[in-house]
Amino acid sequence: MNLVIKPLTPELNPAYLDFFDNRAFSDNNPMGPCYCNAAIMNSEELDKMVSEFGDDCKGTLRRYAVEQLAEGKIFGYLAFDGDIPVGWCNAGDMKRYPVSRHQAIPDFARENACENTLAIICFAIAPEYRGKGVATALLERVIFDGISQGFTSVEGYVNTNYAGKYWDHTGPARLYEKFGFVEAAKQGEKVAMRKELK
Repeated sequence: MNLVIKPLTPELNPAYLDFFDNRAFSDNNPMGPCYCNAAIMNSEELDKMVSEFGDDCKGTLRRYAVEQLAEGKIFGYLAFDGDIPVGWCNAGDMKRYPVSRHQAIPDFARENACENTLAIICFAIAPEYRGKGVATALLERVIFDGISQGFTSVEGYVNTNYAGKYWDHTGPARLYEKFGFVEAAKQGEKVAMRKELK
């Protein structure tokens, strides 16, 4: 495997769509179809999108993703094996993720956040690449860029009952712990894992 991690840029928008069109949920994962775009939408925008699903949920999600990509609203990192996109990490400035009924960042995490936080919302790895270090490489790049971009901390939001199931799109605590993340806040089964950047 020749793994390369790249931040999402307009030039990579076709690769992003290709990943979610063809590989992210090729194992019939019930989380699909998904284009990892709901996290950047407020409640009103989400309600509007859902009202348009009809018989073509995937088509509607994709149409919204195309518009959001064109507007530079989706941010994160793609993992490539050669020229093939095989993984995705949705990560960006916490302030860019709106508060909504379906928010990706829990309220308790926002209330306990550092001043300038880089938030990791989810990972999506192509089925045949899971367990091969793709999420680790994505997280490593997020941390590296967080330091160079002047963030004071980076956070991920994990479930204490992580079981590697389809709903566990944020990854396990152990993924973060090997990079020095610690529990910063907790509510119920949800934990904000934080690494302070120096």
